[in-house]
Amino acid sequence: MTTTTGTTAVTRAVGAAHTRLEGRDKVTGAARYAGEIPFAELAHGWLVLSTIARGRVRSVESAPVLAMPGVLTVLHHGNAPRVDGSYTGMLGRPDPIVEVFQHDRVPFVGWPVALVVAETSEQAREAAEALVVQYDEEPHDIAFFAGRPGTYTPENSPAAQAETAKGDLEAELAASAVVVDAAYTTPEEHHSSLEPHAATARWDSGRLDVVDSNQGSMWVADEIAKLFSLDPASVRVRSEHVGGAFGSKGLRPHQILAVMATTVLHRPVRVVLTRRQMFSLVGYRSPTAQRVRLGADTDGRLRAFDHQAQSLTSTVHEFIERSADMGRVMYDADAHHTVNRVVPLDVPTPTWMRAPGEAPGSFALESALDELAEKIGMDPIALRARNEPDAGPVSGLPFSSRNVLACFQEGARRFGWADRDPRPGTRREGRWLLGTGTAAATYSSGVVPSTAAVTAEADGTFTVRITAADVGTGARTALALIAADALEVEPGRIRIQIADSDFGPAMIAGGSMGTRSWGWAIMAAARELREQLVLGGDIPPQGITARSDTGAAISALAKKERHSFGAQFAEVAVDVTSGEVRVRRMLGIFAAGRIINPLTARSQFIGGMTWGLSMALHEEAIRDQASGGHVGADFAGYHFAANADVPLIEADWVDDPDADDPVGIKGIGEIGIVGAAAAIANAVWHATGVRHRDLPIRPDRVLLAGTRPAGERDA
Repeated sequence: MTTTTGTTAVTRAVGAAHTRLEGRDKVTGAARYAGEIPFAELAHGWLVLSTIARGRVRSVESAPVLAMPGVLTVLHHGNAPRVDGSYTGMLGRPDPIVEVFQHDRVPFVGWPVALVVAETSEQAREAAEALVVQYDEEPHDIAFFAGRPGTYTPENSPAAQAETAKGDLEAELAASAVVVDAAYTTPEEHHSSLEPHAATARWDSGRLDVVDSNQGSMWVADEIAKLFSLDPASVRVRSEHVGGAFGSKGLRPHQILAVMATTVLHRPVRVVLTRRQMFSLVGYRSPTAQRVRLGADTDGRLRAFDHQAQSLTSTVHEFIERSADMGRVMYDADAHHTVNRVVPLDVPTPTWMRAPGEAPGSFALESALDELAEKIGMDPIALRARNEPDAGPVSGLPFSSRNVLACFQEGARRFGWADRDPRPGTRREGRWLLGTGTAAATYSSGVVPSTAAVTAEADGTFTVRITAADVGTGARTALALIAADALEVEPGRIRIQIADSDFGPAMIAGGSMGTRSWGWAIMAAARELREQLVLGGDIPPQGITARSDTGAAISALAKKERHSFGAQFAEVAVDVTSGEVRVRRMLGIFAAGRIINPLTARSQFIGGMTWGLSMALHEEAIRDQASGGHVGADFAGYHFAANADVPLIEADWVDDPDADDPVGIKGIGEIGIVGAAAAIANAVWHATGVRHRDLPIRPDRVLLAGTRPAGERDA
């Protein structure tokens, strides 16, 4: 599609495939990440973490370490600068772990107890490993299991409503012709991104300058200012390139420690976390114990829907893995109940991890739907179609768009679902049993007020400045395409500057809301700039700049249920002799609004689906009950899908317009993982005739469960 500006025809940029603007720099090594940027007189900090799970620091024996070569200082609770974490930030009260070195308490293994700063990273590490810390140890409790004592339903949670209910659940279950009542578990999982967390802090002409790897520079700058009681204008945070985040790169102890150290030493200080340290300092996905009860008539109509989810949190900060939320959007029933419960233990605080809530919740819910379809003798897709709601099952609000059935129809056609024999255990290739499965996907499509500035330069180019973050998603490129179309110019005339807190408030890269929020702000600024340019006249050397703030426009949006949707399909082969499960192919079809860049969008979907495969078959962090710490907190001990584990994965989308939405972007960062593990688990049942309700589906679990003869149903 083309438009004309004056006499020049301009091809629409949005919707056409474009390679990443920074792609060449990244593959050639020219792109510099937070831990690589040089500074004069740079010092290096190395963290020392607690080796006990609960107790107090009795002493930090720093004198011998201070005498070691190159060591500049040892910071700990006895000498560190004071901070104040009593504020409420963008995402509520901060995790007390960022109030680092403020007291002698140790609430879990891996709690920061000291920072050694030296001239070189090697000197800092050697000294940190030599530092002796004495503790007064106390008994700890890290045992997580369904219904354990101390579990509670949060009240007035800032994250979301913990419990919803309508109708008489027990009466509708009793009146149902078919009932599924099953328990599911998912393990602790970690989003240990390829680029470790790194921050460099320095004071520059009275301003605190932090070069960081994060999901929102303005967010981090605002939190640092509050913690250290600084004027917000005196703090600048930059994060140009980020090598993965997935929810973990917000405000973390290493940034605070870099600021403390530079304040003490009056020189730049860099703190980079090790892989092992990331397992305790940057959050993770809580394990879950879930119970799903479904009651239905013989035609598949749901009468009763009950999803109860339990997760853990630390004793110092409440975080809820909202696994029961998915059903509030997907399925209605005469009686509908969902609840998220939590139990505090002596463990680090969990955090957002790609599709928080929906990823583990979809495994339980979409597995239970498959079990219900089996009991009724109904096709799983037909069962979902039978229970399509007209409005939000809990909210009652209309959907902005809901094309989940279109996803299933297109996916079934491309996957060859019509040729599927519904009986389990009927397909075999030698020692391999073959099966196929499907599951639904959804993720919310939110938007947050943001600001942007667009400048028409004297040389005919346009500069966009916005505090966006490109965490590897291709956001920088997508925003350039949005700006090009909004200004009706070729993408080559757009220069994008992002990830600098000096550019003003903007949404973080999270919740699948980044591109939608930033794109709206850029479109609004571009529209204002075009109106200024219509007035004519030469562009001065400093250019002409228009700024936007989308707060009022977003507040005026009609109240609706706004979500992306999708359908996941998987085919697996199960080795009956070894218990090995191999995914042979996957297909995901999504309804995700306006697709900005098909090239990077498809990459996002496939990346999420790959993670779902890893979740289904591999990922599982194990804690030692005696020590409270991880067993194998590294990439050797924490297994995830490697190239050899990943089959042909296809991802595509259906049209998903929303006439009432001025932007049309829904966000795609999370939905690819939602439902993927359930589709694989359902395929394993179809192959073997045995349900696996605990992730990951390891070979030992497959062997212990065995297989059932074709045609035999689960009890």
